[in-house]
Amino acid sequence: MIDRRLIKNFDWLLFLIVLTLALISILNMYSATQAPVSKFGMKIFKRHICWYAIGFFMFFFMILIDYNFFKKWAFHIYLLSIFLLALVLVWGKITSGSQRWFKIGFISFQPSEFAKLSIAIIISYLLSEMPVKRSYGIGDLWKIFLIIIIPCLLILKEPDLGTALIILISSGTVLLFTGINKRSLLIIISSILIIIPALWMNLKAYQKRRIITYLNPNADPLGAGYHITQSKIAIGSGMIKGKGFLKGTQSKLHFLPEKHTDFIFSVFAEENGFIGSMFLISLYLALVLRGFDTAKKAKDKFGAYLAISITFFIFWQVFVNIGMVAGILPVVGTPLLFMSYGGSSLVFTMASVGILISIRMRRYLLHEPII
Repeated sequence: MIDRRLIKNFDWLLFLIVLTLALISILNMYSATQAPVSKFGMKIFKRHICWYAIGFFMFFFMILIDYNFFKKWAFHIYLLSIFLLALVLVWGKITSGSQRWFKIGFISFQPSEFAKLSIAIIISYLLSEMPVKRSYGIGDLWKIFLIIIIPCLLILKEPDLGTALIILISSGTVLLFTGINKRSLLIIISSILIIIPALWMNLKAYQKRRIITYLNPNADPLGAGYHITQSKIAIGSGMIKGKGFLKGTQSKLHFLPEKHTDFIFSVFAEENGFIGSMFLISLYLALVLRGFDTAKKAKDKFGAYLAISITFFIFWQVFVNIGMVAGILPVVGTPLLFMSYGGSSLVFTMASVGILISIRMRRYLLHEPII
């Protein structure tokens, strides 16, 4: 029997935000995949709906689970994600030079999406078990650094620079939030600056071209700069009110590449304009603010850190994607959460938001001091 207090504390606002994002996503995906864009458009659209059905199942399943379950199994979940990341490098399906997916029948599974959630869980567990201090040093956090770096190296091997960067930035923000002393922060920044040349030398040729194109998009407008140029044209042509549903020319006339995945926001912005884009961004902002409020009201340190970690992962992925398609950031191949086509990303994002609601629903117990 479900405790009445759980139902009373159900986060209807967060559920409404997710439901609204889902409806917008389905309508936008229908527009992005309509002929003459692709003869496979309807197939992609139907699969997107199927993934949303699975995503909502995981969403409600996670709501029913007490989030402390993840605290108990944190290391097991993390080790499973590492195993899958290593396994995909051996038996994964190779697509466009990348080995990121397991192909099981008609379903593709991307373990790096599972890794994001597993890292949020493990660093939340480790931080919750640490003694309370005003600030932490490298000696306190070295285990967490190692836990973050291992999956990032495996993901870079696939190669998937975008996901690795999201993990590093999101996890790093969580650690900054907990409080790192100035000396340790200086050492970390210096170390990053030192290894940047080595990272550059190990990037794939197309990854280097993307960064160079970001610095000078006009250097190769028909090659490496084509994606971002067409994306900015699509966003700008939407103007204030947009061209209207199903009336976007950049996507319909094949100018905009990757329109149903990484550049799905460009399709939305062209058809809905500045007003529609601001509404969509406002929904993401409301979700992030609700995530922080959930962390503030969590009953224990683990719940607070887990809510913060999930919220930062959501924030940075949305920020990087929109910044990428708008030409503010380099193109790194990061999907827009809730909107882009991609089963693994959608399912694990829905599961993550379900965990946020689980944390909020169980806040009626006595609070454990967080700081």
